[in-house]
Amino acid sequence: MSKILQLYRDNATRQKAPVNLVRNAAEASLYIYDVIDSYWGVSALNVIDAITQAGDAEVLHVYINSPGGDVFEGRAMMAALARFAGKTVAHIDSLCASAATGVALACDEVEMSDGAFFMIHNASCLAWGDKTALRETADLLQKVEGSIIADYTGKTGKSVEDVAAWMDAETWFTAAEALEHGFIDRVVAAPAKPSNVWNLASFKKTPQALAGAPAAPPAAPAPVAPAPAPAAAPSMRQANVNRLALLQAL
Repeated sequence: MSKILQLYRDNATRQKAPVNLVRNAAEASLYIYDVIDSYWGVSALNVIDAITQAGDAEVLHVYINSPGGDVFEGRAMMAALARFAGKTVAHIDSLCASAATGVALACDEVEMSDGAFFMIHNASCLAWGDKTALRETADLLQKVEGSIIADYTGKTGKSVEDVAAWMDAETWFTAAEALEHGFIDRVVAAPAKPSNVWNLASFKKTPQALAGAPAAPPAAPAPVAPAPAPAAAPSMRQANVNRLALLQAL
């Protein structure tokens, strides 16, 4: 199974996290606390809408806790952040992996909580077709990786060879390591244990601190049984879960 499909499948039952723009007189904050994808999580349009609502704020804070997702959706988020007229500051609260790293690096400043993780790896996709189509897909992946490497070398000053080797190895950086290698600008104090809310089985080298099954949310009080109501139409998220089940069956 494609890594990206596995990531979506493993986290499909999570409650979708809204972007939730918060605004005061001078600053605005938005939260990317989900998979990056137009169907399965937070989309570029969600982020663009939040940035539009930020209006003439002098500073836009982007809080990130994401396992990544669709590289092209992430690229659109990066372009939207680059167009913001004010200052942008990324705050890596817990996990910033894969496509989410590009979103963080698109901001003017990047800070990372002590205990958080920053992961880079090679691009992957689901391919279908004859030998010509598969070669074309591989060529596209190589071009995508070239653009990602350019983002990382531009931020860190590291060589193409060093960055490519880190991506080949699926490298997980602690906050201190990310600072040492130039991916972030500063480390901020935070609880030592990162929030474990993601199923990361699609990655090969997930750190032990994040490797367990996602913690279950606190149990809610038993609700009072409501009066019978007409059956609701399936939610968009459930419809997407059904789509993925069909893809897996192919």
